[in-house]
This record gives sequence, C-alpha cells and structure tokens, in this order.
Amino acid sequence: MPDSVRLAVISFAHAHVLSYCRAIASFADAEVVAAWDDDCERGQSHAAEFGLDWEPNLDRMLAREDIDAVFVTSPTNRHAEHVIAAAQAGKHVLLQKPMALTLEDCDAIIDAINRAGIKFSICYQMRCDPVNQKMKALIDEGALGNIAVVRRRHAIPALLNNSWAVPGNWHIDPAQNMGMFMDDASHAADWFYWMLGRPVSVMAEIDNIVTDVAPDDNGVAIYRFGKGEIGILFNSSTQLAAEATTEIYGDAGTIHQNYGDSPSTLVPAEGTPLKLFRAGAEEWEKFDFSFVPHGARIHAVARPVVDFIKGAGPPLATAEEGKICIEMVLGAYQSAREGRRIHF
Repeated sequence: MPDSVRLAVISFAHAHVLSYCRAIASFADAEVVAAWDDDCERGQSHAAEFGLDWEPNLDRMLAREDIDAVFVTSPTNRHAEHVIAAAQAGKHVLLQKPMALTLEDCDAIIDAINRAGIKFSICYQMRCDPVNQKMKALIDEGALGNIAVVRRRHAIPALLNNSWAVPGNWHIDPAQNMGMFMDDASHAADWFYWMLGRPVSVMAEIDNIVTDVAPDDNGVAIYRFGKGEIGILFNSSTQLAAEATTEIYGDAGTIHQNYGDSPSTLVPAEGTPLKLFRAGAEEWEKFDFSFVPHGARIHAVARPVVDFIKGAGPPLATAEEGKICIEMVLGAYQSAREGRRIHF
C-alpha cells in the first residue's frame, strides 16, 4: 500500500461519512479524493464541500487507479450491491453499519470480499469509544468475575424530531432500512457481541409505542449468552434525555457507565462516565475519562479504519462479525413478531 491511503465515497446517504471526511482532511497519511452518489444534487454538494472529484458514474469511479478504498455509506438495502461492485474492482471496503438487511446479503458480501481478497471493515463507532474499550478490558481481565446481567441502552430522540418524517428519508423506509431497531440497535447488538461473544437465544418486544413515523420506535431484546449471561438491549428512538447507559453486574464487580449514547450526551449532567465497584471495596473506583460527545465517537472511526487499510491495525469489525450482528437483530424482530424465544 502507498504511504497515503486514497479513498472515495459511495453515497452520502448516511451522514456519518461526513464526519469521516472531516476527520481524514486533517490526516497526513490519507485523503478522500472522489465521490459518487445516486442523488446527484446531494453528491455534488458534498463533493464540492470537501473538494472531491464528482463522479456521476460509479463504475468509472471504481476503475480509477488513484483510489485504494471506498466508504460504502449508501442505504442499507444497497450495501451488498455496492460492496460487491467495489470488491470486483479490487477496492478495499469500509462499510457503514448495519451490514445488510438479510443474511443472504451478508453472505453475498462475505463471498465477494473473500473472492477479491480485499480488506473489509464495518464502521462501528462504539468500538472507538475509550469508555467502551475500558469496559471490554475490565471484562476480559476478569475484574467482574462471573457476569450475571448486562443492560445496555442505545437511544436517540430522532423520531420526536419532525425533520425525520419527510419524503425520501431512507432511514424510516422499511424497504431501505427495515426499521429503527435495525438501524440503531445494531450498534448495541455489536457491542454485546464484542463484550460477551455470540448469543444463543433472544426474546424481544419491538413496536411503535408513541409515534408512527417509522416501522418501529422502541424495542427491548433479552439475549442469553454462552455462559448463561442475560443481556438486556434497550433501543429507543424517542428519548429526550437520559444518563445511565450501561450496567454490568458480576459476582466480583459492578460497572456503571454514564453518558454513552445520544440522549445522555445531549443534556449532560454531573457525574463520572465510568465507575467500578469491586467485591470487598468500600467505595466506587472512578476512572479518569472526560465527557465524550456522541459526535466524537463517530469522528473517531476514521483513524482506525485508515490504519487498517494501511496494515497498521485490525478491522473495527469483520464481515463475519457483521453477519452475527444482523442475526441478532433479525432474531429479535422474529421474536417480537412471533411472541417466542428464538434460538440461534
């Protein structure tokens, strides 16, 4: 690979790519050089914003020799199509979550990247958060002992914002994005897999409770993991404010995390982002983490994925891990529809 990684954007549909482009603009070893979008007005506008070559033809952009890798940030139902096109052109792929809407599309993505021998990573920003990284380290080193219950809230206030209920917003289109649990709970599903491994079953309730803007607005999934751990994933698109994001209870320790998702960072309150109570202790152990705004986690994705393309670090999440996350989310939807436990 060259000293400087040259990237292109396939669709500006997912706004997180704007943060990636802004971050990379400050890198000495990477550059975003071109962009394609099926929405020409949107694509040309953002290409001009970042000084990129506007390419109205995707095949022509993928044929450029001055592009090493692409961000695929199109609507979720087009991920497989765009990853396969990039892989066949020999471009490395950085894919926005969730991986796809079906397991068949996940398999098609995995087959394409394996056939092409390209590098692939999913852009899961929760893996870039230093507080999340510390929680994983504490779990991995056994600081909590045997874990009994983990509760994780991942929420946004988006469906209370009238700007979401507009024609053409693919995030709330069931054909392009399935629902808000698929769109946003995929972050928390990957977080659970990252922390505890692959689950063995799920029971869930997912529905529209207070809005009718999208196919669903709130959901709770209860996963069981390999050692019997219970994982409670609470996803909401109608939360105005919140504080506690994560609780982890083990027989040797307890973790509490505050200010780890959008509602809890919109209205920050006094407190510590992360604290641990160890068995036999007399007080909480507080870790020296500063307040991490929601946007900072998104911004932080760019550095590790560029390092990965350069061969200087691992992927944030592999294609195989991305498929497991989709299995977890689809299983939750199936459980909610059928009113029963789903085994993986």
